[in-house]
Amino acid sequence: MSPLSEPLDLPCGVRLPNRIAKAALSEALGDAGNSPDERLVTLYRRWAQGGYGLLVTGNIMVDRNHLGEPGNVVIDDDRALAQLTAWTKAAHDGGAAIFAQLNHPGRQSNLLAVGHKPVAPSPVPLAMPGAATPRELTGAEIEDIIDRFALAAAVCEEAGFDGVQLHAAHGYLVTQFLSPLTNLRTDEWGGTPERRMRFLLEVVRRVRQRVSPGFAVAVKLNSADFQRGGFSEEDSRAVVAALAAEAVDLIEVSGGNYESPAMGGSAASSTRAREAYFLEYAQSVRAQAGSVPIAVTGGFRTRSAMEDAITAGDCDLVGIARPTVTATDSAAQLLDGRSDALTTHEIQAGLRGILGRLTDLKALDGFLNISWNVDQLHRLARGLEPDLDRGPLATAVAMVRRNGRVSFRPKRGTA
Repeated sequence: MSPLSEPLDLPCGVRLPNRIAKAALSEALGDAGNSPDERLVTLYRRWAQGGYGLLVTGNIMVDRNHLGEPGNVVIDDDRALAQLTAWTKAAHDGGAAIFAQLNHPGRQSNLLAVGHKPVAPSPVPLAMPGAATPRELTGAEIEDIIDRFALAAAVCEEAGFDGVQLHAAHGYLVTQFLSPLTNLRTDEWGGTPERRMRFLLEVVRRVRQRVSPGFAVAVKLNSADFQRGGFSEEDSRAVVAALAAEAVDLIEVSGGNYESPAMGGSAASSTRAREAYFLEYAQSVRAQAGSVPIAVTGGFRTRSAMEDAITAGDCDLVGIARPTVTATDSAAQLLDGRSDALTTHEIQAGLRGILGRLTDLKALDGFLNISWNVDQLHRLARGLEPDLDRGPLATAVAMVRRNGRVSFRPKRGTA
């Protein structure tokens, strides 16, 4: 039997039926009120039949005034409890566990939402064209956001989710507190590595207080943000050690952010060839993690590499993301021997000579690939098959249309 077929028991008691997870992909499929609807049920029913032991949702925001992108599902009360319950039922009917990924974008809120003022630990703007300088959060606002994570987790448990994943990667708000580049505070929330990690630890503690002992609390953490002077692997190892002392059930390792998108599908060919971009880091933190299982997402493509990582104890769970868009049954293909390797579809921006003088092509390609995959998820959610012929121009137009539809409608009451 393949080691990928073995179940994984998390510290809280949740059992994952195998070692392959569908990692988070931002679906942007919330309805006009930012609640899930039948499209997400359709999409997750299909993934649930794809053989995965765990399904992790895409970004679910904890404050409807601060979205990462239009179409994010928001949980800041229980108004959508019935729809959330239908979502979890679709996963469970297929035999998969499901975690809700909870997030706050901070300064990475929708870049095209003109008139919106993002918030962050410190007023450090995102180094991208058109990014607004965020407003520094007050101590009371920080406490409110922590409570929002806890409230969202409690609603998720009531709706039938098996756990939540707290998003502390990819440059979102929790990461902004962790990084010395974006957290310039000198109060109890910044100034030293210990105080910079306090926000994440307080979120974990308050979530755990609001949910039952058998409900899983996972964290998605950057190995590094790959920026000079930013959140380093040494910093990350210290955070892993701190998390291991809390009631955490799973740590998923990733890396990068909007400014340096190591997670966006634009990795160099040499990086893609060695698979599992963050596996060496995962190996280096096994001691710090203690008994907390580790998941690695990013780059895994062959069954042999996945099996070797599990057998060697380098990680306990393999996360795959982009391959699940074009082959929703990727896990089943690997587990039943129909496939030895998974494939992804990647596109690049055209007019590279001209665009290269205007912007960072690596970042642009990363955004295009993320958007291409979102386009395919929207097709799957309508019961259609992926469109592998969709090119960069159509993808770019759809990206602007999707993210810009609220650009000239500033929201009332936003900070």
